[in-house]
Order: sequence, then C-alpha cells, then structure tokens
Amino acid sequence: MKHGARNDIPAEVVEIKRGGVMGQVTVRLQGTDYFMSPVMTIDSLNELGLQTGSTVHVLAKAVNVLLVKP
Repeated sequence: MKHGARNDIPAEVVEIKRGGVMGQVTVRLQGTDYFMSPVMTIDSLNELGLQTGSTVHVLAKAVNVLLVKP
C-alpha cells in the first residue's frame, strides 16, 4: 500500500477493546516501551483481521493515525 506518511512505525497489537460500533487497538511501538491506542470502526477492525500479537505499522500524518498490516 502506497502512502505519503513519513512516520511509519512498526508495532505489535497488545490489546483490542470492541464496542458496538468502534474498537480501540492498543499497540506497542517496536523496540520501545511506548504505546499508542488508535480507534477505528468495528468493520475496519474486522477487515484488517487484527488480533493480539498481530504486527502492524502505525502511520501518523497530521491528526490522522492509521494502522496497516504489512
């Protein structure tokens, strides 16, 4: 997937909280003790097939933070 974000940080999913419409995914940034917790729709969460232990990339651009599966 091509993107214009310069901040492309590998991470591991450590927790997923699912609500009725939205989900919160907590990730640990690779090689650090830092965490981020983006939210996304349940549809997007299911489409990505995210589970605890999944490897993702955190893309941060301005106010948008996206998770993509490599």
